[in-house]
Amino acid sequence: MTPKKLIGRYFPDPETIREHKYLRCFGTLLHNPRLWHLNRRSVAKAFAVGVFCAFMPIPFQMLLAAAIAIMVQCNIPISVALVWLTNPVTMPPVFYCCYKVGAWSLGLPVQQFDFDASFDWVVHSMMEVWQPFLLGCFVLGIVFALLGWCVVHLSWRFMVSKKWRERHQ
Repeated sequence: MTPKKLIGRYFPDPETIREHKYLRCFGTLLHNPRLWHLNRRSVAKAFAVGVFCAFMPIPFQMLLAAAIAIMVQCNIPISVALVWLTNPVTMPPVFYCCYKVGAWSLGLPVQQFDFDASFDWVVHSMMEVWQPFLLGCFVLGIVFALLGWCVVHLSWRFMVSKKWRERHQ
């Protein structure tokens, strides 16, 4: 099965996405056909956008992914779906890793945390570690976005050339 058919099987209808209550703010920008194409370049860029946005510690990551996808004209559904790589289950270890990478990049010692599920703890902890945390999020976002782009681009190309060789044997 080609990558296009594999992805297209699970692909939502563009009209359904255009009418989504949180994406209506983009209006007619969502009518650009390039935002719905399933080709190697569009999907690879969408992976990069989605993975990068997944590492951003902000609310409404899906809106950010949609806005960037519109700006770089890549596949919106894939970009938006990939922000769920960081979800309530994966977010704590991913963001702790981001903090460690940021601390390492700045040459700071990694602080140990005694987790407390309270708003005060989050605010107090962020006041101490916000710089390495945000730097780590940005660095890992860029690294994994580039890695995702390369993997999708190369694997798509490999699968298409494999299908082409099979057809011509």
